[in-house]
Amino acid sequence: MRLLLDAGILGRLCHPRKHLNDPVSIRLEEFVAAGVAERRVYIPAVTDYELRRKLLHLIGKGQSTVASIERLDQLAVRFDYLPVDLDTWHEAAELWSVARSKGISTSSPEALDCDMILAAQAKLISGTVVTTNQKHLERFVPTIDWTEIPTTA
Repeated sequence: MRLLLDAGILGRLCHPRKHLNDPVSIRLEEFVAAGVAERRVYIPAVTDYELRRKLLHLIGKGQSTVASIERLDQLAVRFDYLPVDLDTWHEAAELWSVARSKGISTSSPEALDCDMILAAQAKLISGTVVTTNQKHLERFVPTIDWTEIPTTA
């Protein structure tokens, strides 16, 4: 099973208050430690971008500290970092086009639409997106809430 973390989940993992990030972190570590080689956790580049820009904005306003950025950097090393490549851009454009043709919008027409990029990344690696808001992506790729991450082999 391949799990891709969305910005909400990644944000919880980077939160400086342990009571907010520990349950998610423990669940992911148990998932990886279950000993099944196919179990991988990915930090998608687009998710890193979404969270990093928000954290930098909050730091600039004095509402966060660099500890969250440092934690984000650590997670990108701990788990697999998934860059956006040409295939991802093409798949995201296809998903966006099909969704719009069906009257489904996930962002404003001129927006880059990070959700479609994340969905494309998940689709290309046959992954599942871990999110607290499954409605945004479940029409395109498999999704689960972090509490549903399997922790046994």
